[in-house]
Amino acid sequence: MESLFFNTPNQRYQIRELFKNSDEHLTRVDISNGILFYNALLKDSIKEIELKNIDRMSMIIVVKRGTFVIKNRINFEEIELKENSITIYTSSRQNFSLICNRDSEIFILFVADFFFKRYLSFDENEPIDFIYEKMQKETILEQINQQPIDALSFYLIEKIIHTQKDKNMLSIRSICRVIEFITHRFSLLDMIDKSIKKEDLDIAIRAKEHLLKSFQNPPTIEVLAHLCATNANRLKKVFKRVHQTTIYNYTQKLRLEKANLLLREEFMSIGEVAKEVGYRHQGHFSKLFFKTYGVYPKDLLKR
Repeated sequence: MESLFFNTPNQRYQIRELFKNSDEHLTRVDISNGILFYNALLKDSIKEIELKNIDRMSMIIVVKRGTFVIKNRINFEEIELKENSITIYTSSRQNFSLICNRDSEIFILFVADFFFKRYLSFDENEPIDFIYEKMQKETILEQINQQPIDALSFYLIEKIIHTQKDKNMLSIRSICRVIEFITHRFSLLDMIDKSIKKEDLDIAIRAKEHLLKSFQNPPTIEVLAHLCATNANRLKKVFKRVHQTTIYNYTQKLRLEKANLLLREEFMSIGEVAKEVGYRHQGHFSKLFFKTYGVYPKDLLKR
């Protein structure tokens, strides 16, 4: 078996057109040692990417449109990913066919374990450390997370793909954009401290479930504590320990994540999005969005 990352020429940034026909294409871009991506836009064609290598890596599959199939020849499993999804996998041994179907738009990012190793904090509750440890195990293809595509992810992926339009420093520009993308996606993972008692964990999970249903107009701390069969002080302490954030900040996070999804809907204005997720003032919403994601809602609508 060869290596996906090391079996390339000594060129820091390389674009390879694997298929091009009229308004269809399948492109492989090697950004640097340890990072590469495939970008596919297909209408009438079906294209297959063969992976047979021994790299420990993370694979982030973004299905913007259409469907995508993974045929795993090791355990004879077949997985279909549907449009509007981002799925994160880790793997230490590959013998797959990755199939981009007709009328599809697919982005696949591969990141080697040695790239993540540079950023380890040696805290098992950190997403990067968690992902890295998963890659060190003998896993064929383990799904870590699957969520809908949000507007910020869509925006960052477009920046990665279109780096080739820049005139210089393509590799370093792309690396920065990839780091920005994976930082955003990994921050959406739920990391739970294994030392937390089950009773406290149950309270925090119940509170989270209630907030997920009512974040546009959330209950007060006292009402939420009553719903979780505890008192306000204990709820606040337990929730922060389990979810690594306050109830207020978590509610804000849910609102902004929902807004991120709604901003992909072209028929909604920023003011309408703000109102939909529970903010009365568009200006306040825009400032919070920028503070969280580093980009204003209006910039996402310009994409």
